[in-house]
Amino acid sequence: MAACSFIVSDDLTTKPVTELILLIRRRAVSPVEVVEAYLRRIDELNPSLNAVVTLSTDALDRARSCEAELMRGQNLGSLHGLPLTIKDTIDTAGLRTTSGARVRADHVPQSDATAVARLKNAGAIILGKTNVSEMAVPYECDNPVFGRANNPHDVTLTPGGSSGGEAAAIAACLSPAGLGSDLSGSIRVPAHFCGIAGLKPTTGRVPMDGHTPAAAGVVSLGASIGPMARTVADLSVLFNVLAERTETDAEAKALLNHETLRGARVACYDDDDGVAPVSEETRAAVAAAAQALRDAGLEVVDVAPPGISKGSHLWIELFSRAANAEIAELYRGREGQAGPQVARLLREYADDPIEFEDRIDSAERLAGAVVERERLREQLLRWMKTTPLLLAPVGATAAFEHGRERVNVGGSYISVFRVFSYSQTFNVFGLPAVSVPAGKTAAGLPVGVQVVGRPFEERKVLAAAAIIEKALGGWQQPTAVLS
Repeated sequence: MAACSFIVSDDLTTKPVTELILLIRRRAVSPVEVVEAYLRRIDELNPSLNAVVTLSTDALDRARSCEAELMRGQNLGSLHGLPLTIKDTIDTAGLRTTSGARVRADHVPQSDATAVARLKNAGAIILGKTNVSEMAVPYECDNPVFGRANNPHDVTLTPGGSSGGEAAAIAACLSPAGLGSDLSGSIRVPAHFCGIAGLKPTTGRVPMDGHTPAAAGVVSLGASIGPMARTVADLSVLFNVLAERTETDAEAKALLNHETLRGARVACYDDDDGVAPVSEETRAAVAAAAQALRDAGLEVVDVAPPGISKGSHLWIELFSRAANAEIAELYRGREGQAGPQVARLLREYADDPIEFEDRIDSAERLAGAVVERERLREQLLRWMKTTPLLLAPVGATAAFEHGRERVNVGGSYISVFRVFSYSQTFNVFGLPAVSVPAGKTAAGLPVGVQVVGRPFEERKVLAAAAIIEKALGGWQQPTAVLS
């Protein structure tokens, strides 16, 4: 290196992506030092978290190559030398990708998912793969290949699913950032549980190829791959690399200047989605986020947008059977290899045979659900022409114990699926949504809120989330795994 590193290597793992990139470019630190610091952190803390399940064998070699390229003065990608982790449902060439399933326990992809390839082309180094729920069945993070991941704020609690390992790794500084995926809140819920930021982009904005289960057929209306990080600015850096370009991109980049949001109208709601109540701590976090936006000059109104109460029901009608059918096909003839959650799904699917007449009826119901989705989405988007941002809970409660099927919300025990109706709705309508930390429970657990925007207006959503992050403190380093 032309300059000696002046940074204590252990401190590198707490730095945001934006700062690491600058330090590497300025030769204040070597990519090798950064990767080595993260590998030490993983070695120290991952036994308690089980968040990183497969390490890249060539991460240090790639870091040395990045250092050599830097010294030669070559043209560098925007993520040059930055280590990242990838959810274990997303293909990485030459690196085992299991989806947490025994039927894929030895699967090594020959090629990268497009999202991973874009990160690599920008100079990123893949550090490893992170734990998931089996076949991305939410909202836990447990599977028969690697076992369960733990929440770094309290290891007796789940980090959420299905991108729980990714959220736990980032929150505990085992990784600076990475990729998750989201069909029913699987980026936003773990981000909320672990106190980090996560972006579910507009459906189709980031290619979904190379993900298992695949986002095929009607499921493609709701599934997304997106970035997860400790700061909103870091989400923006990764999103710039991942996203398909649109005609408005150049104009939209200016929206990272928060002053451009002054006067924008925001619809805020907490327990008005018509499906699930929320905890008082969740309500307080939403109120604090709303006040932060008001203080920044946005117009915040307490109103639930049209069609929101239908979202969770439509999620079931649109995605549930289609997703279950794909998983059943992947396990055909190997049902005995399924873990408990998927085994139950397979039994329920097998106990519901569809005869010819039933198939016609089922197709008609699905077609009806698609039509209803389009009708409600059009109504919502018309309404959002004058109210471009929404502020809502990610879910009804903070992180809970491993294996729970029902959780206590204000004295009522409700199903885990119902708890996250607030997230499912925006998969149904395909809108971009960011989870950002906005408070804590009495027990010190993070509480996130989600900011939702119109299609392809991710940067506006990120700018609003950054206001909340700055006002309310954002990510805070967990102490549970450090004690």
